Amino acid sequence: MQNYKKRSWILWAGLVLLVFIPSLPSFAQRSRKKATTETNSNQSFELTSQMLNMLSFRSIGPAAYSGRIADIAVNPNNTSEYYVGVAAGGLWKTTNHGTTFEPIFDKQSVYSIGCIKIDPNNSNVVWVGTGENNTQRNLSYGDGVYKTT
Repeated sequence: MQNYKKRSWILWAGLVLLVFIPSLPSFAQRSRKKATTETNSNQSFELTSQMLNMLSFRSIGPAAYSGRIADIAVNPNNTSEYYVGVAAGGLWKTTNHGTTFEPIFDKQSVYSIGCIKIDPNNSNVVWVGTGENNTQRNLSYGDGVYKTT
């Protein structure tokens, strides 16, 4: 009988700990002293080229299915205008440095874009190669090369 009461008490204590411990703020969530926050807010921060040189690009996008950016073409006469081709998502155009995008290939019979090229002699002419050019576990096919008129 004594052993049963001891196990019952341990069980209840463990249950209480499991319920209440996760609701307590963790060490990382505790607020810091006000003096430290006030001194840090008065300091200015400047991003230097040395800091930027320490960064490197890495792929964080999906490795399968849609969402893969296949190609980007920037208008050399107007750098706020560029085209983004998605491996399984069509062709998109922006005229405001990427703040908003407009789909411009939705009326075609294919949605997969492999590459984009702006004519160097006439920036109003855009060539689009359809079909994914990066074979992975998932592949979207195309049906030829398109040119704006």
